[in-house]
Amino acid sequence: MKKASKNLILVIAVIIITTAPLIGFNLYSGSPEEEMFSGADSQAASVIAELSPDYKPWFTPLWEPPGAEIESLLFALQAALGAGFIGYYIGFSRGKARRSDA
Repeated sequence: MKKASKNLILVIAVIIITTAPLIGFNLYSGSPEEEMFSGADSQAASVIAELSPDYKPWFTPLWEPPGAEIESLLFALQAALGAGFIGYYIGFSRGKARRSDA
């Protein structure tokens, strides 16, 4: 297989991977009451409120994001920074080990 055809296949794969979630958002058929970006925390809070209506939280957050989209953005940013740090550390350690072997 030629290099140009491999690159074309990769570009098509990237386009499919990036557009598939966008199509999924358009096909979302949940009820308007359901939040599209709800996570485990909000689902757990609703279950706790259902099981024990008298429950009072121990504390309240210092700052609450203005929307669920912002909350998921911050979570993704945190995950990306963590993955970047881990990747940097692994690369640095491998480079250090190769340098000491040589």
